[in-house]
Amino acid sequence: MEMAEESDTDWRSLEQFSFGDSPQLADELAGLVLAGKKRATCWAASEGPKTQVGKRWVVRDGSSVPIAVIETVELTQRRFDEVDAAFAFDEGEGDRTLASWRRAHQNYFGRQGTFSPDMTLYCERFRLIARIDPKGLELTPNVI
Repeated sequence: MEMAEESDTDWRSLEQFSFGDSPQLADELAGLVLAGKKRATCWAASEGPKTQVGKRWVVRDGSSVPIAVIETVELTQRRFDEVDAAFAFDEGEGDRTLASWRRAHQNYFGRQGTFSPDMTLYCERFRLIARIDPKGLELTPNVI
């Protein structure tokens, strides 16, 4: 499933967002998406469902420059303390272990003022559809 037939303007109509809560974290996480390491993310269920399976998004870096198109392939709810090692690995952060994931996300949700070991999360898995060249804002389909 390539996006080659789609015009460059199609991605411009998609919702856009940056991962994380700072420009530095957004840059780091966007880089992991482009490297193919980050294939999942999560957020507090109290924020509501932000996506559904099949939805395409534009990922922006820490400077709000569009860098990629992703597509949601799975969306589940689970408690923070029920997140498993496979999901932690797919988030692609740190050393990709569950222990590393728990530390980083406890810190993140703590900064948001929402952390609780039994908090409910939306856990999303996604796939990289295309890279967006930041210079010409051209779309390059991701070859899997």
